[in-house]
Amino acid sequence: MHPLETPRLLLVPLRIDDAPTIQRVFPQWEIVRWLSDKVPWPYPEDGADVFLREIVLPAITKGEAWHWSIRPKAQPDHLIGIISLTDQPDDNRGFWLDPAWQAQGLMTEACAAVTDVWFVELDKPTLRVPKARANLASRRISEKQGMRVIARFEQRLVSGVQEVELWEIGRDEWQAGRQR
Repeated sequence: MHPLETPRLLLVPLRIDDAPTIQRVFPQWEIVRWLSDKVPWPYPEDGADVFLREIVLPAITKGEAWHWSIRPKAQPDHLIGIISLTDQPDDNRGFWLDPAWQAQGLMTEACAAVTDVWFVELDKPTLRVPKARANLASRRISEKQGMRVIARFEQRLVSGVQEVELWEIGRDEWQAGRQR
């Protein structure tokens, strides 16, 4: 796993010393409400440390997941979010971004970079991403990337039972869209 770069961002592989910043930034309702109810809420005082030690780092070691911190190029020491790829059925990409940094197109940049990793470096045929139907900003990212909804179902999220859409794009569609 290696760092990635976009026009405005540095995506740096997560490491254990990111825990204090994650612990400070992550537990905001605007971030957690659309996430799976596997995320503990209220977020425990050791939540970020446990997440990194027990979930992230072991999955990276096993080659089952790839996790990056999101940092502005202008402030490379400032973690503003996380983006991840996982080799799980129907759940291949996830992310969150500090609300203070949202609505600037930053997550669209980060998603493009890691989606390239998924299709080019990891040679995966299809990317599938579940997201709450009510999470309009996240849905717009999928729309911009040429993804389509292939299923709808209810799922327990931190905010309660919500309608969730499963979005999909294939490698050939992604590569054709990137060449436009």
